[in-house]
Amino acid sequence: MSTTTKRYPRFDKAQRIEHAFMLLSFTMLSITGLPQKYPDTDWGQWIIWLMGGIESNRLIHRAAAVILIVGSIYHLFSVGYRLLVRRVQMSMLPGLKDVVDAIQTLGYNFGLIKNPPKMGRYTFGEKVEYWAVIWGTVIMILTGFMLWNPIATTWLFPGEFIPAAKAAHGGEALLAVLSIVTWHFYNVHVKSFNKSMFSGSLSHHEMEEEHPLELAARETTQVKPIEPAVLRQRQRVYLPAAVIFSLVLLVSVYFFVTFEATAITTVPRQTVEIFVPAR
Repeated sequence: MSTTTKRYPRFDKAQRIEHAFMLLSFTMLSITGLPQKYPDTDWGQWIIWLMGGIESNRLIHRAAAVILIVGSIYHLFSVGYRLLVRRVQMSMLPGLKDVVDAIQTLGYNFGLIKNPPKMGRYTFGEKVEYWAVIWGTVIMILTGFMLWNPIATTWLFPGEFIPAAKAAHGGEALLAVLSIVTWHFYNVHVKSFNKSMFSGSLSHHEMEEEHPLELAARETTQVKPIEPAVLRQRQRVYLPAAVIFSLVLLVSVYFFVTFEATAITTVPRQTVEIFVPAR
């Protein structure tokens, strides 16, 4: 196969499905969450009306949150499988080279450096975005629990934690939406349309442009497959522990959702006759 038609695997089917669920949950959380942060705006009220009212809007928001949490649990153990069973390189960890690449990229964009830096499997921008998603998800889950279970929260913390959690939840949500609309959308869809999360692979030209160091390593290094016996041994150790820990986390998600209904029940609307004194 010629280099012009050769394609290089980047994301397997499970990773692409995981990304689809992340896309679904994030989109629904954004659409139903931002109107609750800005309920006095015309667009916020219009979206809430489009969702069938505040009750259904909040219900959809919470369902999307559960999808996000379950997807995060799956991601945790899929990463563990790749690291502990398949022993892949931890290429998403940031390092000194990423700092150098960021500085060189800035210099290249301003015309101070002739050539852009050569980067490996994940660029510094992709690493920043990945760890921002991890950090943001943790913040959203913790503050979401406080808002979903305010009475349980005030058993452990002062009542001031509830409005603080609301401010942090809404602020992080706005930051996440803005970063996706600007950073992610531009780098993946505008600068060059990267279809690898849908097709699972990159062309030779795309590898040369975005990941030249990984391309050089793939063309010069022969990856040795894992011995079947070794793979089975690692799976026998990892999978039972992962299943047990996953079940514990899923039970925790169940209690997250069902522990209390204080923040879920909406007070019924009532029409009250206003007393007007006789003149």
